[in-house]
Amino acid sequence: MTLSELKYVIAVAKEKHFRKASETCFVSQPTLSVAVKKLEEELGVILFERRKQDVIVTPVGKKIIELAEEILERTQDIKTIAQEAQGDLSTQLKIGAIYTVAPYLLPKFIPEFSKRFPNIPLLIEENYTHVLADKLQSGDLDIAILSLPFQEPNIETLPLYQEPFKVILPNSHKLALKEGKISLNQIQNETVLLLGAGHCFRDQVVETYPNLLHMSHQSDRLQKTFEGSSLETIRYMVASGAGISIFPCTSLSKRDENLFQIRELIQKDQANRTIALAWRKTFPRTQVLEVFRRVIKDINLPCTIPIE
Repeated sequence: MTLSELKYVIAVAKEKHFRKASETCFVSQPTLSVAVKKLEEELGVILFERRKQDVIVTPVGKKIIELAEEILERTQDIKTIAQEAQGDLSTQLKIGAIYTVAPYLLPKFIPEFSKRFPNIPLLIEENYTHVLADKLQSGDLDIAILSLPFQEPNIETLPLYQEPFKVILPNSHKLALKEGKISLNQIQNETVLLLGAGHCFRDQVVETYPNLLHMSHQSDRLQKTFEGSSLETIRYMVASGAGISIFPCTSLSKRDENLFQIRELIQKDQANRTIALAWRKTFPRTQVLEVFRRVIKDINLPCTIPIE
């Protein structure tokens, strides 16, 4: 059994086709087919049911391929550990971040990170928390930046900072002329603009402010809510007067001051979220995790509370 043979059977399982698998592995189809057959004979099992148009992975094949993927991943980890032991941090990193963090953290993070570590290429993906979790588990991502709570088997997290929530109001709103903090009671019967299903920030707002978003204490009607696909969409809906919204503070900047009013909530109504790094427990590049933590701390995001 060789690493090349394991690589070939993984490719066949992924492509469901021997020719396509040979192309992804940059070998001839006969070479790949012979290697797969040799491995099947050595193990005494059939990994694939061959059909005219494609192949089917057998039940025992699925179990063996899962282990093969883990073995190849750990083999790469060995190389990575050896490189970092020699001071080489230049291996490419695959980074994921949730939609409500990536556009506001990464433009500040990446220039500083690249200045300090110009030889570490970053591949970046924005996505929902559950998708990032799946990709962390599969090895398609090395590190994810997301919001707690986040509990996944075999995943470690490191809290980075807390981020307060703020209320945004149309300039035409009756509270727009009043200075200072506001309370939930003052916006109890408003139309609230929310992110759509799948966004963890939406879930946090709903859980934190259930009275604002569901049944008003002062009314027997259901509170009106509308959904937007992104914070950027909601930002302009609020500016147009369509309603109010709750935003994480890092998503707000000077450019918004002409679009709408930004207000803090009074202390008893104030809430925040915790942003963290997440990685597999088996991830070998521990030095890189410390690099990420240090750079994010040093860029000193406005309005956030660092977690030491």
